Amino acid sequence: MSLPRLFPLFQKILAVLALAALMAGCSTTAPPDSVLAVPAPPQKYAAIVVDGKSGKQLFEVNSTAQRYPASLTKMVTLYLLFEAMETGRVTKETQIPVSDHAASQPPTKMRFRRGETIDVDSAIRAIVVKSANDVAVAVGEYLGGSEDQFAAMMTSKARQLGMSSTTFRNASGLPDDGQMTTAHDMAVLGMSLQRRFPRHFHYFSESDFMFRGRLVRGHNDMLGRVRGVNGIKTGYIRASGFNIVTSYDADGRQLIVVVMGADSARQRNDHVEALIQRSLSPSMADTKTRLMFAEQQ
Repeated sequence: MSLPRLFPLFQKILAVLALAALMAGCSTTAPPDSVLAVPAPPQKYAAIVVDGKSGKQLFEVNSTAQRYPASLTKMVTLYLLFEAMETGRVTKETQIPVSDHAASQPPTKMRFRRGETIDVDSAIRAIVVKSANDVAVAVGEYLGGSEDQFAAMMTSKARQLGMSSTTFRNASGLPDDGQMTTAHDMAVLGMSLQRRFPRHFHYFSESDFMFRGRLVRGHNDMLGRVRGVNGIKTGYIRASGFNIVTSYDADGRQLIVVVMGADSARQRNDHVEALIQRSLSPSMADTKTRLMFAEQQ
């Protein structure tokens, strides 16, 4: 074959090779997909991961959808109690009376009798570790005069913190159709507790405490499970599913992780761990995440 005839063929070969190289380049630069198992139905699930230093949102699904907070409510109860400590209204030794109304709350609780009291330091630990409903209500009554008045204080504080989609009706998180929040608002609350009360945040790292000679154990199994996790609160009612706000602080990274609506505590904790690993991995920054909900698995 003569050289003039070979030249057009050579051009075609070069064009095909260039197109193949371009396609290969596109396939390598396109972000890969990853599958994230979600242990909850979509109508209950909500989650958000926020960088604790910059406030940047790293992950979110349904983070502004209305959800029941359950015992995440107690984070605001504690916020107002910490404020009272900071202003000198109460000290760690202040005795809080437990009313009949407080003592009558359903479990989980410390099971106080009429006329008994609990000191503020023990009350904080009972709320954090045991998620004691009777103690949360006693604190609310002590600070607000009544639980209803305290719930109004809680909602007002939520608005001050920027939790615009949250309304409280009680101090404990027990079922109430009017008590609603969002995963976004719970992340705001978690960061606010860290920043506003660094002297008191250590309470959220405690997994047990002694009370009247008895060891009271908690149920936040994220503590000690993942290095860097240092709190803060779990919650569950049937309407909400299993909720959690988790704080991570290690190797110069700070995260607030909120998961709401999980089918079980174990699955919720597995999911939180996966979200932490995902958020810490540089390779996941440009990765598209496909969710597989519980009913699809």
